[in-house]
Amino acid sequence: MSTTPMTLPEEVLLLALRDKEGTTYAGPSYQVALGGALVAELLLRGRIEVAVPKNNRHVRHRLVDLVSREPIGDPVLDEALERIADAKRRASVATWVSRLSSMKRLKHRLAERLVDRGVLRARDATVLLFFTRTVYPQRDPKPERELRQRLRRAIFGATRAVAPRTVVLVALAHQTGLLQANFDKQRLKERKKRIAQIIAGDVVGEATKELVEAMQGAVVAAAVATTMMTTATR
Repeated sequence: MSTTPMTLPEEVLLLALRDKEGTTYAGPSYQVALGGALVAELLLRGRIEVAVPKNNRHVRHRLVDLVSREPIGDPVLDEALERIADAKRRASVATWVSRLSSMKRLKHRLAERLVDRGVLRARDATVLLFFTRTVYPQRDPKPERELRQRLRRAIFGATRAVAPRTVVLVALAHQTGLLQANFDKQRLKERKKRIAQIIAGDVVGEATKELVEAMQGAVVAAAVATTMMTTATR
């Protein structure tokens, strides 16, 4: 059982999974959150950076630049890093959020790592009597309990000291509906101003503020694009 801290994509998936059923909450938003979490993890680890074009400073047009292609040692993160490093031309944060959210078997690869950690367990479930799929119900509730407690302190507490990683997680979860899936909607509504302050970067330094702004615009753009694609194919 691994004792290595969870990555942001693993934390996002844990928030997206129903504890007992092991299925994800409805809609494509959690996939967008996974893509955003991959970009954010690479940013926080110093492998990429976000550049602001001189002719267009809009948050949605901020570009991803490679800083280092040194492997992290995590297969999913390293594949994401390789994709960015091998790209023929620069692309926006929103573009990379969309691209990385479509990585092959992303959800299952992250879930399998959480199974290896002893956090989840994998089992086959029957769908429509004839088909089977792998679901990932909770095995050890402690990691998710600690994760939610971290978010709870940030959102419902009064401290200004919110860690950059938690700020990014709040932004991703808020934009993709995962906060509403894990906390009481009325209580979240009462803390609307606090959530806005966190996402705006008012409780962190300038570097993290720029990161959150870039991620916020990227997730919104990618979520809209994914929803449009889903609607068009129905």
